[in-house]
This record gives sequence, structure tokens and C-alpha cells, in this order.
Amino acid sequence: MSVLPGAEPYRHEGGKVGVLLCHGFTGSPQSLRPWAEYLAGHGLTVSLPLLPGHGTRWQDMQVTTWHDWYAEVDRELRELSARCERVFVMGLSMGGALTLRLAARHGDAISGIVLVNPGNKVHGLAAYALPVVRHFVPTTKGIASDIAKPGNDEVGYDRVPLHAAHSLRRLFQVVDGELPQVTQPMLLLHSAQDHVVPPADSARILSRVSSTDVKEIVLEQSYHVATLDHDAERIFEESWAFVTRLAPEAAPEPTDGIGAIGEKGLASGG
Repeated sequence: MSVLPGAEPYRHEGGKVGVLLCHGFTGSPQSLRPWAEYLAGHGLTVSLPLLPGHGTRWQDMQVTTWHDWYAEVDRELRELSARCERVFVMGLSMGGALTLRLAARHGDAISGIVLVNPGNKVHGLAAYALPVVRHFVPTTKGIASDIAKPGNDEVGYDRVPLHAAHSLRRLFQVVDGELPQVTQPMLLLHSAQDHVVPPADSARILSRVSSTDVKEIVLEQSYHVATLDHDAERIFEESWAFVTRLAPEAAPEPTDGIGAIGEKGLASGG
């Protein structure tokens, strides 16, 4: 099955400090591509994989589970760790939940994590109906493109496959139980107005992790997909500052031209 234009994975070979980026549920690498290119432009080695069942058509996602999505980022983390001396993991929405699970399971192999509007729970009465309803109703309305900035769209599905949504709920439950095992330095950025993930999810994560080096930032101008929204540059700059504070060796000098790096990343992506 062909990948949707813009949803391709992205990779860039930079220095000895690496970053793994995890995209969200029904989304694609496109939502994090500007972030990935920004970090690559500052000399980091960057991996932004396409999760199984994503970036093609919703029917492909219907036959995947959270185990498949987690296995992909776990594999990418191991490959990145083999090439880099320090590795950071960053994620948006469900990608934040995947980031937290990687942190809980890999410990000191991860130097720090950055979360943007991380999901922790499937909310509403519909969540409790998912185990049954998913056998009779294949999809519901999509959640892509919750963006305040005019003209910006997310490459994602316009339908949510309910088998996958049920698996997402299970992922959140598993990750919630593992939060006390998360000890890495953490930067958490969440939008004041988010139509997909409520601020309560970020609050619960902050209250349950064991990390002591924690910074919380409220994004006042963006909705859920903040990495494509008004606060995108702030996210990029804060994450870079976070990396260089914990791994000063990451910041000799930026490479010339983010655009050129984006082209190189496209060639090596996939």
C-alpha cells in the first residue's frame, strides 16, 4: 500500500547525539517533520519512523495494535542507540505515551524525554463501549488537524478505526501503570486549548512519574497538533535547549541550511 504524500518516514545522520520522534494516533511523520528538520539542522542524528498501519488508509490501521506501534519505536530506539552516544525521545499525543513506555523500559539508555500534548486516557462514555461496539461499527469521525493556525493541515486519517482505538485505550492503561518507572529528565508542553487530549492527561502524567528534573510549559496559542501550530517554533527551541543542557556536546555549531538537510533526509527516509 502506497504511503500518503508527506507521510514518509524521515531520517538524518548527524552527530553522536540522537533523537527519536514518535507521531500520534491516526497521524503520520508529517506532523513532526518540521521539528525533525529543525533538530537535524542543529546537527543531531534524527529518526522519525512511520508507525505500522499509519500513513496509508484507515483499513490498514484496523488490523494493527499498540504492540505493533510500540515495537516499531522500540526497534528504532535500539538502532539509534547503536549509532549514538546519547539518545533523547520525543513524542506528540499517542507518541507521548509511546515515549513514556520507552522511558519506563529503557531507563538510563534514554537521556531525556520531551512530550507534547501526551495522551493518557481515552475519555468519555464511548471508551467503555469500545470493547463491544468495535465489532459492529468499524470507524468513527477522525481527530486529525486540530490546529489553530489557518492553512495548516495534518496528514492523517479522516476516520478512526475502532479496533485500533480499543488498542489505544489498552496502551494508555499499560503506560499509566508504568509511569512511576519513568525517571528521566522531562520537558512537557501542553496546549491550553486542546480538542483531542485534555490538560488532565498532562496533569496525571506529571503527578505519577518519578522524574525530578521536570519542566512544564503551557502553549497558549495552539491546539492539539502544536508542532504544526502557532507555538511550533517555541517547541523546537525549548526541545533544543533541553537537549543541549543535558548533552552539551550536541551543540558545536548548526549545519548550514535546514532545507538542504530536509532533502537529504527525504533521500534516506523510508
